[in-house]
Amino acid sequence: MTDTLKISGFTSPGFEPVRDVFASLWDGSDEIGSAFAIEIDGEPVIDLWGGWTAKKHDANWAKDTIVPVFSTSKAITALVMGWLKDRGHFSFTDRVADYWPEFGQSGKGNVTIAQALSHQAGLSGLSEPMEASDWFDREFIEGRIAAQAPLWPLGEGSGYSPLVYGFIADAIARRTDGRSIGQILKDEITGPRGIDFFIGTPESEHARAAEHRLPPRAPDLGEINEYKTLAFLKPWSSPGRRGAVEWRKAEFPAANGHGNARAIATLVGAFANEGRIVSDQIVSPETIAEIMTEQVRGQNLVLPFDLSIAIGVMRNTTNGFYGPEPASVGHYGMGGSCGFADPVRHISGSYTPCQLSFHLAGDPRAVKLINAVYGCL
Repeated sequence: MTDTLKISGFTSPGFEPVRDVFASLWDGSDEIGSAFAIEIDGEPVIDLWGGWTAKKHDANWAKDTIVPVFSTSKAITALVMGWLKDRGHFSFTDRVADYWPEFGQSGKGNVTIAQALSHQAGLSGLSEPMEASDWFDREFIEGRIAAQAPLWPLGEGSGYSPLVYGFIADAIARRTDGRSIGQILKDEITGPRGIDFFIGTPESEHARAAEHRLPPRAPDLGEINEYKTLAFLKPWSSPGRRGAVEWRKAEFPAANGHGNARAIATLVGAFANEGRIVSDQIVSPETIAEIMTEQVRGQNLVLPFDLSIAIGVMRNTTNGFYGPEPASVGHYGMGGSCGFADPVRHISGSYTPCQLSFHLAGDPRAVKLINAVYGCL
């Protein structure tokens, strides 16, 4: 066991105060281990990691430590969907049922891909009782999604979907490309560029995954309604009963990506740099702009926030969760992870902790770090 805090990595000249803010996260708090990274114009300017990979403090967080980032994965899935759109597989204005006919059941026939990926399809969770382990059966879940009637009428708002979002994206990907979201990500984006992020994490990588620690208390969901109950509070609302190994190996494109801050900063850099990653044009400027365009705004039916939602990413115009630039986009994951991109200053970044907090979005640790970066500009 080692109880001596070690902060590793680098800050480019002018960003030294960010290292001090990062180190301060352990002052009198429950922080265990985390990483924080920033790129400007696709070039790393901050790459920090520190602490431990488990609550026992028996292993230091290393440069190649990875961690589950939960719904931060949604932004990466949106990027993959943009890659597919650019290959001519679909348009975001097409109906989901054009490619997945069964989805059109029960009044969902007119739901577009853009509406489904901005949480407007009335599918915040699954209504019919099932086992938590059933989430690991993709065909079963697709059948449930296809058969379910919308929980609210199309055009009457957005209700955040923790898991269903990813199954819809994956169903479209496999029916148009033949590969899953995780496989396309590996084959076309991360693998060729050595980017350390997985949706469907091979067992060979599990030994370097940090152990996430649950929040000290449940998040504040606001006034409970049916949509929130199905999304978060039913016994079957999230995957379970299969163990950590099977959970990491499974592909839940909305919820179980594994990686580190360095990798996420690089991936979401596409949103900051007109679709470019590591100087490669991964997604066209037109498509990345379309993904970042507001689809719906207002009080979310599930999350207790007023949100501006684009295609798989949240816009910064209503909350300031991603720093002072209104044009920024990003996504938080359960417990505090986030990835964000500022297309005006061409900044992208990520924070990845293993001590989960009870904040649904705008985790104070991430906000503090992001604001420190802007304070150095």
